[in-house]
Amino acid sequence: MDISKKAYVVAIVIQLIYAGMYVVSKAAFNHGMSTFVFIFYRQAAATVLLLPLAIVLERRNAPPMSFRLFLKLFFYALLGNTLSMNLYNISLKYTSATVASATSNSVPVVTFFLAVLLRLEVVRLRSPSGMAKAAGVALCLAGVLTIALYTGPSMSPVNHHRAFAGAAEHHVNTSKGTWIKGTFLMLLSNTTWSLWIVLQASLLKEYPNKLLSTLVQCLLSTAQSFLLAVAVERDPAAWKLRLDVGLLAVAYSGFVVTGVSFYLQAWCIEKRGPVFLAMSNPLGLLLTIFCSSFFLGEIVRLGSLLGSGLLVAGLYSVLWGKSKDHLHTQPPAPAPALPVSQEAPKHQSTGAICGSAGDDDEEKQQQGKDGEETQLKDLFAMEASPLRRQVG
Repeated sequence: MDISKKAYVVAIVIQLIYAGMYVVSKAAFNHGMSTFVFIFYRQAAATVLLLPLAIVLERRNAPPMSFRLFLKLFFYALLGNTLSMNLYNISLKYTSATVASATSNSVPVVTFFLAVLLRLEVVRLRSPSGMAKAAGVALCLAGVLTIALYTGPSMSPVNHHRAFAGAAEHHVNTSKGTWIKGTFLMLLSNTTWSLWIVLQASLLKEYPNKLLSTLVQCLLSTAQSFLLAVAVERDPAAWKLRLDVGLLAVAYSGFVVTGVSFYLQAWCIEKRGPVFLAMSNPLGLLLTIFCSSFFLGEIVRLGSLLGSGLLVAGLYSVLWGKSKDHLHTQPPAPAPALPVSQEAPKHQSTGAICGSAGDDDEEKQQQGKDGEETQLKDLFAMEASPLRRQVG
C-alpha cells in the first residue's frame, strides 16, 4: 500500500478512535461518573503513558527549564487542559456526543479568530481568502446558534437494543435550558482550547521540545484536576473505579486516544500535512452520529444536523482561505543551474557554493523566514488537527 492510500486509512482510524471516545465518555457520564474525577484519572493515565516515553527519548537532550517557564506551563495547563477539559466534559454531559463531535470543527475557526484579535493573523477582507475566512467565522457562529436554539424533528435511533443501557433516557430527559447551557459551555471550552493553541506559538520558540512540554503540562494538569475534583466531589464513592463503562472510558481516553491517536496524527501530519487531517473531521462527525445512535440510542434532531453542516462549512471555508494565503506566500521557483563554465566557485573543504556578502545576507534573511514559517506550520498543525484535549 502506497503512502497516499495508507494516509486515508490512518485518517479513518483516527476518526473512529475519536468517535469511540465521544460515545464511551458520554456513556460513562450518563451512568453517573463524575466529570471532575474522570478528568483526573484520564490525565493521570496520560501522564503514566508519556513519562516513560520522555525518559527514553529525551533524557539526554532535554533543555533546561527556568522557573518563569515553569509558571508559564502551569498557566497553560490550567487554561488549555484543566479548565478546557472540565468545561468540555460538563457540556458533553448536558448535550450529546453528536454536539461534541460537531463543535470540534469550530476549533480551527475560533483559533483563527483569536489570532486575528491578537494581531497574529491579518485578514484582507477584499481578497478572496479574507472573505472566505470571515465567512467561515460567521458560519461557525451560525452553526453553534442553530444547535443551541433550534431543535426540529427527531430521527429514530438506529438500534433499540443498546450496548450502554440508560444512556438514551438521560438524553431524552435533558431540558431545553440545559441543552442551551451545554452547547455554549462547549463553545467556551473550544475557545479556551483555541487560546491555548495560539499561546503555544510563543512557547514553541521558547521551549521547542514538544514531548517534554506536553508531559509537564499533563503532569501539572493532573495535580490541578485532583485539587478541583477533591473540592467538588466530597463523596468517596465517586472516586471508586469499577469494572464498568467508567473504567473503560478512563482506559480508552488515557491510553488509546492519548497514545495511539497521538502517534497516528503525528504520522499523518508529517506525510500529508495538517489540512488533510483537518478535512477528515466531518467523517468523524458522521461516525459519531451513527455510533451514538447505535450504542447510546441518542435521538439526533434536525437542528443538530443543520448546525453540524454549518460548522463543517465554516471549517472548510477557513481552511480554503488559509490554503490560498499559503499559495500566495510560496517562495519563487529556484533559478536554473548555471553552466559549468559560469558556475559559482565552491568552498574547497565543504563543496558548498560560495557567494558575496549580499548573498549571505539574503541567505540569513531566508533562514529567518523559514524559521517563522516553521513556527506557523507548527501552530497550524495543532490548530487543524483534531487532537484536542487528549494529550494534555
